[in-house]
Amino acid sequence: MFNAVTSWDLSVLNFISENIRCPFLDTFFSLVTKLGDGGVFWIAVTFFLLIIPKQRKTGLMMAFAMILGLIIGNGILKNAVARIRPYDLVEAEIIIKHLSDFSFPSGHTLVCFEAASVLTIRKSRLWIPAVVIAVLVAFSRLYLFVHYPTDVIAGAVLGILFGFCGVFLGGKLYDFIAEKKGSTGKE
Repeated sequence: MFNAVTSWDLSVLNFISENIRCPFLDTFFSLVTKLGDGGVFWIAVTFFLLIIPKQRKTGLMMAFAMILGLIIGNGILKNAVARIRPYDLVEAEIIIKHLSDFSFPSGHTLVCFEAASVLTIRKSRLWIPAVVIAVLVAFSRLYLFVHYPTDVIAGAVLGILFGFCGVFLGGKLYDFIAEKKGSTGKE
């Protein structure tokens, strides 16, 4: 089963490498992928939302989603599955630096889909750009040969799941705090 999955993964990556790669897209996807580096872009968006009173609930929801992804996706799953990166399995031209962590799930895809999910569920004006960024970053991970398609699919699915969890948990905490502030008369 795993050999069949890996074979399919590599055939997709090879198709991209042989049929889509070009200098312009090398540069483009090398830049796009940075939007997922360490979640820094999405952490900044979260802080921005947290400082705007009408967006605080959404910001708290994004924070919860990203914390779940960090702990479960990057902390537990990456190390439990311990899947080597595709460029460590087959020879490929790599145009970004080699990464030292494991491949499954894609952390870049995970954080982007967490943010896009929360923003979509909350009907934020940012949901369309967030979804576009998430899809582009996810594809960039394949284009750059640093993840298998199944890593990216898992990152997207988990990101959506953690997005829903973040909306639920962050919403509950926000409402609890708002209720406590209201019952004490403090702002």
